[in-house]
Amino acid sequence: MDSIDSHIISCLVDDARSSFREIGVTVGLSAPAVKRRVDRLRAEGVITGFTTQVDPAMLGWNAQAFVEVTYRGNVSPARINQLLTPIPEVVAAYTVSGSSDVMVHLRAASMEHFEHALERLRAAAGVERTESTIVLSTLLDRPASTLASTD
Repeated sequence: MDSIDSHIISCLVDDARSSFREIGVTVGLSAPAVKRRVDRLRAEGVITGFTTQVDPAMLGWNAQAFVEVTYRGNVSPARINQLLTPIPEVVAAYTVSGSSDVMVHLRAASMEHFEHALERLRAAAGVERTESTIVLSTLLDRPASTLASTD
C-alpha cells in the first residue's frame, strides 16, 4: 500500500459515495486507475466493505456504557462471542488484559433499557462479575479507517 492508496482510502472514509472520477481528481489519477486500486485494496482485504454511519442518539439510543466482564474459569473468546452476539445492545466487545476478561460496549435507549441489557449480560453462562462505567459524553470517536490518512 502506497501513499496514493492511503489517499484513496481517506477519500472513501470522508465520503464512501464519492465517484472514482471525484477521487481521481483529488489523488491525481484517472477514474479507471482509481477503480483498479480500490478493487485491489478490496481483494487484499484492506478495504473490507462500505457502510453507512448512523448517529445512535438520532435513533434514540442515548445511553452507553463500557462493562468489564469477568468469567469463572477459562472461557474461550469464541465462547464469549457466542454469549454476547444475541444481545443487540452489545455493539462491540474486546478481550483485554487486567482483572477482567472482556470489555463490552453497550448502547441503550435509556438507563432502564441499559439495566435490562446488563441483566441479560450478567445472566450469561459463566459470568462471575461485571463492573460498568457509564459514558457521560463522547470527546473523540475516530473510526479505525482514519488510520490510513496518518502518513
